[in-house]
Amino acid sequence: MTGRSTATPPWWTPSTHADRRPFLLGRNAIQAKLRVFFAERDFVEVDTATLQVSPGNEAHLHAFATAATGPDGRSAPLFLHTSPEFACKKLLASGEKRIACFAHVYRNRERGPLHHPEFTMLEWYRAGESYEQLMADCADILALAAETTKTRAFTWRGHTVDPFLEPERLSVAEAFERFAGIDLLGSVEESGATDRDRLAAEMRQAGIRMAEDDTWADLFSRVLVEKIEPNLGFGRATILDEYPVSEAALARPSAGDRRVAERFELYACGVELANAFGELTDAAEQRRRFEAEMMEKRRVYGETYPLDEDFLAALDIMPEASGIALGFDRLVMLATGAPRIEHVLWAPVAEIG
Repeated sequence: MTGRSTATPPWWTPSTHADRRPFLLGRNAIQAKLRVFFAERDFVEVDTATLQVSPGNEAHLHAFATAATGPDGRSAPLFLHTSPEFACKKLLASGEKRIACFAHVYRNRERGPLHHPEFTMLEWYRAGESYEQLMADCADILALAAETTKTRAFTWRGHTVDPFLEPERLSVAEAFERFAGIDLLGSVEESGATDRDRLAAEMRQAGIRMAEDDTWADLFSRVLVEKIEPNLGFGRATILDEYPVSEAALARPSAGDRRVAERFELYACGVELANAFGELTDAAEQRRRFEAEMMEKRRVYGETYPLDEDFLAALDIMPEASGIALGFDRLVMLATGAPRIEHVLWAPVAEIG
């Protein structure tokens, strides 16, 4: 006996595969067109190692850990990366100008209709170019995916987006005011420091629940998840722009307002598709931010991940650049109408338990 539940047939049964196959062929077609898209714009496609000394240093991302054993029998910890970002930025430091990467990435504690332990991240970087250019890229890619699958609308759980319309650009502060009635930047100082009590007072007035031990970041995330994200990307895609600097650990501050950073996220049908930055290239500041993130990770989860010293060294010579990570599987889901992420993965990860 294998202990496998018979309620849901495995993905490899002929009937289940037949149901999934149109979505999978759509995936292949979109990926092929995207490779042409980037090649025509003088991007070099790169391939990065999955095993890294650090999986990334975001407090709420969880990695898969392993160990490398050398010929002498000694071992050292390694991790499956949560993003190819560190390796891609090292390539920018090495002299590459425009790069694109389809990378299998790994995130623990994540599984659901939109989440999978192993998924494909499409990342691309433009050295010496503004992050507004990435917004234009996103609009072009939404239209390309729709043209490839011959659809006029992206769909997800009854919601639709016209992928040919220019995305709405909305700042985080505007979104907090519009959907929650909260003056977000009133709780952010010019230095980027945050005022937890002031944001909590705004939330109480808006009738939003909270815990007494919630930090400013916890409160921010609660409002974002409960009030903001469910309203983004309907009818047309939304670019949510100008995150507070404390919520953009890898982005440089905005020239127009030092309280916010050059970070945006792309939403369609309420689904987060991409996360973009005007890249931070100050190694000392990046170290400080990583250390703060790991302090928060230790506080919440009782663990930390090492810093990639090689990455921090590369930042010293990395040029000004903009970069973006797009959840390729989610893009395929919306373009093909697939109901779950497993429908667009050729061979999903086995379920545990």
